[in-house]
Amino acid sequence: MSDPIRGAFYDIQAAMGATFVDEGGWWWTGGFGDPEGEYRAVREGVGMWDLSPLNKWEFRGPDAVEAVQRVHSNDVLGMAAGQVRYGAFLDEDGLLVDDGTVFRFADDHLWVMTNDMNRRAYFEDAVKGLDVSFAYLGTELPSLQIQGPRSRDLLRSITDADVDGLRYFRFLPEQVKVGGAPVILSRTGFSGELGFEVFLEPQHAQAVWDAVADAGAVPYGVDIIEAVRVETGMVVTGYDYQEHERTPFDLGMERLVALDAPGEFMGKDQLREVAKEPPNRCKTLRLDGGPLPEYGAAVTKDGEEVGVLTSPAESPKLGPIAIAILRADVAANGTPLEVALGDGTIGATVDQLALYDPKKQRPRS
Repeated sequence: MSDPIRGAFYDIQAAMGATFVDEGGWWWTGGFGDPEGEYRAVREGVGMWDLSPLNKWEFRGPDAVEAVQRVHSNDVLGMAAGQVRYGAFLDEDGLLVDDGTVFRFADDHLWVMTNDMNRRAYFEDAVKGLDVSFAYLGTELPSLQIQGPRSRDLLRSITDADVDGLRYFRFLPEQVKVGGAPVILSRTGFSGELGFEVFLEPQHAQAVWDAVADAGAVPYGVDIIEAVRVETGMVVTGYDYQEHERTPFDLGMERLVALDAPGEFMGKDQLREVAKEPPNRCKTLRLDGGPLPEYGAAVTKDGEEVGVLTSPAESPKLGPIAIAILRADVAANGTPLEVALGDGTIGATVDQLALYDPKKQRPRS
């Protein structure tokens, strides 16, 4: 097996004493030794996270929009230039292969973000017969997330771009300067807070990092991401679902399946049928305390298995919680359930999927 990829920010963070986690073919930043402070930065101030390991692809050609629409559940055809949309990547049965965002630069130019880097064969098969080419950008496009209630204030101090006018899930298709370096700037992120992301060429990594850090951002990594994402109901492939096993409706993505839009995507007809009566719901469980259950722990009601706990977390704000996929008939808020733990079970109570800011007012602010 080849060694994990070291992104453009790796050496900068290693010199600061960061830890790293080997996952998905990349070295992901673990943390910087102060998880409580790093969590507070994201929720109360501003943090910075190297998200270069998110896998980026570029689609170009006359049929680029149609090609991306074939694999993505959201309405790609209806996107405007400078718009970002999140959704599911599907197989021909309407089952999840991955999830991620699409950035539309123009009718013949899009970026696609996936969790897994091994998507080349999937894309090749899906776009057969179309006039389009695609390329894996990998280490060519490092990215840095700038997240938290103070992220807009920070960016104002290091860019001349109109950060106040940049709307949620929009980006600036033309490069702007951040800390004097050229970047693509988007109002996106993985925190449930007001946030931005910058995409840049590797040679500008030091300049961008220094500008953001010197302006007051606290670096963080995946050590705090489980708490952040479970609080906000964000799912991740390999943890909350496995490839070709779940529909978007199992993962709470029904708003992201554009059944009424004109674009055709794989599995659309099958998902029309699922949408009539989805068998499962994705919800949060409030756990009764003690050690956290394992990923994949069985969820039961009166001894009968009714679901699976997919992602547990100890939330600094909300205590022990978890994302779970539950049978629809036991998924009402307030329903008492049990979760397997060791040789026994612990109690759990069903709640809405996103406990932290469920209406997403903070990232939209």
